[in-house]
Order: sequence, then C-alpha cells, then structure tokens
Amino acid sequence: MKVSEVMTVPPVCVGPRVSLAEVTRLMGECAVGSVLVVEDGTLHGVVTDRDLAVRGMGGSLDPQASVDAVMSPRVITVEATDKLEVAYRTFRRTGVRRLPVLDAGRVVGVLTVDDLLLDVFRRLADLLGPVAWSVLQEPPGPPPETGGAHEP
Repeated sequence: MKVSEVMTVPPVCVGPRVSLAEVTRLMGECAVGSVLVVEDGTLHGVVTDRDLAVRGMGGSLDPQASVDAVMSPRVITVEATDKLEVAYRTFRRTGVRRLPVLDAGRVVGVLTVDDLLLDVFRRLADLLGPVAWSVLQEPPGPPPETGGAHEP
C-alpha cells in the first residue's frame, strides 16, 4: 500500500505571511494540530499548535506576527508514491507525528500517526471479521438495537 492511499487530503496550508491569530483560528476551525506553510506550491515549513504556544505566545509575539516567525523550516517529508513501510520507518526514526506528503516537490497531503493507526484498525477489522463470524456464529456488523430500555 502507498502513502497516497492513507494520507489526509487536502492538507491545511497557509502562506508564510499569514498572522499567528489567523493560523490559530484555522487550526481550531479545521480541528488540526499543524498547518503546512506553503507558497506557490512549495513547502516552506510547518507550524504546530505547540509552536504557537511556546514560540508564539510563550515568546511574547504579537498575534499579528507572521507564521514564518514560529514555523519549523526543516521539514521531514515522504513521497505520495512511497510504500507505507517507508512512512512507518520515518516516523520511528524521527519521532515526528506528522509528515507532509509531496508529489514531484508539490504538497499533496499530510500523513499523521493517526492515519496509520486508522489503517491498522481497518486491517484488524478485516482480519477479525471472519474470526468473529466463525466463533460467534453471527455475521459481522453493528450490534442489534436494544431500544434504549434496560431491564433490571
């Protein structure tokens, strides 16, 4: 399986001159912990919620300061065509939680540890479905509805 089959698309991106206040708002609105800093399709950095808290507010920066003041410019990436094993090794080797995904140098997605966990859970469900069928003598599927009433 390839990275492109599991990555999150579209990635949440901002330009390097966007304010810290706007990035914070966008992270909350999109429910993400990081935003890629991209200009003309080229990745310039990544900013995490921790960067905003520690370097932004913790560094007494004005909320109107631009995101390039707190972003991490050195970003570890993977290619969309890489096998998932490459991503697993990269996460293990670097300790990061998010990897921007590139295709011919252009940002096309982001791969998170959560994306890999969801993939593992899907694979386990596929594997355990037939086992549950044979052990329980029931077809896999949602549990029967109880109607919300509890008997004493």
